[in-house]
Amino acid sequence: MTQQQTDAALAFADSHLDDSLERLFALMRIPSVSTDPAYAEDCSRAAEALAQELGELGFDARVAPTGGHPMVVAHHEGPGPHVLFYGHYDVQPADPLELWKRDPFDPAIETRADGSRAITGRGASDDKGQLRTFIEACRAWKGTTGALPCRVSILFEGEEESGSESLEPFLHAHAEELTADFALICDTGMWDRDTPGLTIGLRGMAAGEVTIQAASRDLHSGLYGGPARNPIAVLANILAELKDAEGRVTLPGFYDGVHPVEPQVSAAWKKLGFDASDFLGEVGLSVPAGEEGIDALEQSWARPTAEVNGIWGGYTGEGFKTVIPAQAHAKVSFRLVGDQDPDQVWSAFEQHVRDRLPADCSASFNPRGGSRAIRLAADSAPLAAAQAALDAEWGKSALLASGGSIPVVNSIARILGMDTVMAGFALNDDNIHSPNEKYELKSFQKGIRSWVRILAEIGASRAAARRDVAVATE
Repeated sequence: MTQQQTDAALAFADSHLDDSLERLFALMRIPSVSTDPAYAEDCSRAAEALAQELGELGFDARVAPTGGHPMVVAHHEGPGPHVLFYGHYDVQPADPLELWKRDPFDPAIETRADGSRAITGRGASDDKGQLRTFIEACRAWKGTTGALPCRVSILFEGEEESGSESLEPFLHAHAEELTADFALICDTGMWDRDTPGLTIGLRGMAAGEVTIQAASRDLHSGLYGGPARNPIAVLANILAELKDAEGRVTLPGFYDGVHPVEPQVSAAWKKLGFDASDFLGEVGLSVPAGEEGIDALEQSWARPTAEVNGIWGGYTGEGFKTVIPAQAHAKVSFRLVGDQDPDQVWSAFEQHVRDRLPADCSASFNPRGGSRAIRLAADSAPLAAAQAALDAEWGKSALLASGGSIPVVNSIARILGMDTVMAGFALNDDNIHSPNEKYELKSFQKGIRSWVRILAEIGASRAAARRDVAVATE
């Protein structure tokens, strides 16, 4: 594609922004909550809507059934490299509803005191707003040239927020159809409101649930309080011993495979001007926790963690019920880096619990699977194309950064044998997984424009490679 064609596609995207927002709002109004079976029909409805829209754009699109929520698969021919774009149409539950400023499934544009505007509602940032930036970029190319700069396949998942149980079986079953030159994902973020980012490293994860069983039934605390073991106290003590006074995880062998940050990388991060107090201040905190002697940015990007994500037991309703519960439960996750083995880490956690069980208590576990950390080549041609496009759109060099866990990247690498370029436009304060989720209107508009440019650069990179080959053989 020529620069003139790229400019025309960018102009199309800008002039049709209101239409793009309406399409986003229509998708956000579908409460496609994958974790709750009550919303299964809504998940199917979201998949059908996306497949129909992609079909109208000229893609060969279909809704593909799985053992859980359906996938959306679409293909469009093009002259350049073959790329696979991944996104997910499912969203997190909206609870607690009372903390939302408005109905989470009634999206709107919020104008703030400084004049900036944001899209509000569940899925605005994670991931409906993000995946739509790519769809709208394809629409801009189709609307101006009738074609795409490269060959594009799309895979939209419906279980990303609920464990992706159907994803790997689906990738195995459809590997030939889905394998491309590389993958694209827009489920990551920017460094700040004006600086784009390309994620080249992801932390892995091991996660699951633990249940401590004590008495055979809930007990009256007036009668049994004292002599009866309380499983909530047992579990709380065990979880508290996951970290020592310096913030290091105490599981034996936990740090096997954790490598120090390369000096040149560490030096580059220090130049970013990251301020831990500002980072924490946005969420009402002030003092960095975690490992002593390691700054907050390195903790977020290059160190493993152990976190308790939920803990419950006994009576938690309105009023008061004086019971000693028979069971206590917790959800626990570990973010992994380097060569840490998720199965080994989870096994060490189970042993940590068993070693600390007092008499009359037993433990059961429900592991939720895991993924290894992944590191992508910083000098790949696809990454260079994406970086050139982002630099042109934002007027600032895209930051090569590390991010949280995105298990699909590991699955794509293992099953399809492909690298992934991760270019997203979310911000840390988008409240993903929380009440009042939002997506900056600037992120949405410039996200569309960025994908217009990225597709052009990808197509041009293959054209340039073909020219180089032709010259070499003359």
